[in-house]
Amino acid sequence: MIKGLVLAAGTSSLMASPALAATGPFFSLKNTDFIVLLAFILFVGVLFYFKVPTLLAGMLDKRAEGIKSELDEARSLREEAQTLLASYERKQKDVQDQADRIVAAAKQEAETAAEQARADLAKSLERRIAAAEEQIDSAQAAAIRDVRDQSITIAIAAARDVIAKQMTAADANNLIDESIAVVEAKLH
Repeated sequence: MIKGLVLAAGTSSLMASPALAATGPFFSLKNTDFIVLLAFILFVGVLFYFKVPTLLAGMLDKRAEGIKSELDEARSLREEAQTLLASYERKQKDVQDQADRIVAAAKQEAETAAEQARADLAKSLERRIAAAEEQIDSAQAAAIRDVRDQSITIAIAAARDVIAKQMTAADANNLIDESIAVVEAKLH
């Protein structure tokens, strides 16, 4: 039943449409197509009378000029941004070059400092070896002196014992007199 109502409503709406209502001669006020044509012509006339197309054209021209100026500004901003980007890229390259030079100089200084440290270490070792050799020589000389002094002391003691056993009182007095004479001769 609903199908029947929908079908009936659909066909009745087709019969009441304005296209089907325009029957009869075209240039009649009873013809809706003619009335619509007259209203459209009148509407277009009113638009031309009030200069709406020129107003619309002016508004469109202003809008076009605004868009053109925005595009020009965008182009100039883009060129400025590209210039700044190129400037920053140059600065970055310069900074990178400077950093590379600093690193190279630091490496060179480090190598020079390492060579200097090696040379200083070699000199220090030579000085320490020389000082150790001097200490050894000094200790050796001291040991030789100590041995000589002890051997002299022992020899003197042995000679004293031998002389004391072999010497008489007259020989001792003669030796004392000779020694005094030698000392007087050397002092005067």
